[in-house]
Amino acid sequence: MLQGKKLAQRLMAGAVMGVMSLAAAQAMAADKVTLQLKWVAQGQFGGYYVAKDKGFYKDEGLDVTIKPGGPDIAPEQVIAGGGADVIVDWMGGALVAREKGVPLVNIAQPYAKSGLELICPKDGPVKTEADFKGHTLGVWFFGNEYPFFAWMNKLGLKTDGGADGVTVLKQSFDVQPLVQKQANCISVMTYNEYWQAIDAGFKPEDLVVFNYTKLGIDLLEDGLYVNETKLKDPKFKEDMVKFVRASMKGWQYALAHPDEAAEIVMDNGGQDENHQKRMMGEVAKLIGNGKLDMATYDRTVKALTDQKIITKKPEGAYTTEITDAAVK
Repeated sequence: MLQGKKLAQRLMAGAVMGVMSLAAAQAMAADKVTLQLKWVAQGQFGGYYVAKDKGFYKDEGLDVTIKPGGPDIAPEQVIAGGGADVIVDWMGGALVAREKGVPLVNIAQPYAKSGLELICPKDGPVKTEADFKGHTLGVWFFGNEYPFFAWMNKLGLKTDGGADGVTVLKQSFDVQPLVQKQANCISVMTYNEYWQAIDAGFKPEDLVVFNYTKLGIDLLEDGLYVNETKLKDPKFKEDMVKFVRASMKGWQYALAHPDEAAEIVMDNGGQDENHQKRMMGEVAKLIGNGKLDMATYDRTVKALTDQKIITKKPEGAYTTEITDAAVK
């Protein structure tokens, strides 16, 4: 009886070791992918955190590391230095980097719409675009300024100050310039700083809102970009198909379960759970199927070339091969 019990224990131990060995082998076989985000951990990137948390990347045989961004982190520089395999970036910044020698290629476009807005207090001097002249407008830089300058170019307004143009305030990534009345209008995202303004005491009915999408200057935001050189490697290309497929599955889950997605973001360093839940709800309005819309791409390129932000229409700056294989 004792011998039988010992035999059973040995068989059980062997089975456990077999499972552990299989798990170890699978972990060793997983291809490592590093994703560099454009900003800190928040609902803006909920789909990627969900894909990792729910095992969607693991199911594709990928071991994905997600690196948060910040005010001193430029994704274009990170990937140029080999610190990431894929980055989240706005197309303006990516195309400028490409023209400067960093061969970035758009492989997917989860964000179909822009979340960028300019808001102004209704009791201030700016009610319409015609009122911009002679006033101070808050603008983010670090690659986020290109849509604004394209807009001002469309309106024929200079951006170097003076009565016939606008004064540009290099805005912090919050709403303090509006609270402290350093600017007549400031830049916000529909899913983030707009709600910070509301939390700061501004009421929706007391704000004039200029939405870039509604104005027809919605330059593409939060696309996925890789190094063109690495994309020539068939194995890397295969990994990117898997990465995009799992990422879009993560986005689909996040949009269907926004509160759970917000909790996952919180577990990964997000701040203020209620804000993250609200952010997920707003982000849901911007997410598409992951495929690059060519009309929006062409409009983005035209706006950048008209303003001479880039000097010529880029070639090879995107590929549809990845999403054609990943998104059905």
